[in-house]
Amino acid sequence: MLSDPAVALTILVLSLFVGIEVISKVPPLLHTPLMSGSNAISGITIVGAIIAVTSDNPIVSTGFGFAAVVFATINVVGGFLVTNRMLAMFQPKRDDS
Repeated sequence: MLSDPAVALTILVLSLFVGIEVISKVPPLLHTPLMSGSNAISGITIVGAIIAVTSDNPIVSTGFGFAAVVFATINVVGGFLVTNRMLAMFQPKRDDS
């Protein structure tokens, strides 16, 4: 069923619209817990991309796998940095004087 490119493209476009709608409705207070979940999903994406690199079609799978690893790694690192910064906002300020 998904071998038809038109069906796959339709699913991709619909999922993009649904994702944008869902994320835009999330209150700012919940963004940090959702980022933790997003980091976990991106970790799974990294593992899947590494597996995809080893598939039968070396040129296509290596290219898409490398891109997936790079983008998911950027997402994981950025998520950890933002989460760390958000958690630092709740730490009591130290008086160094």
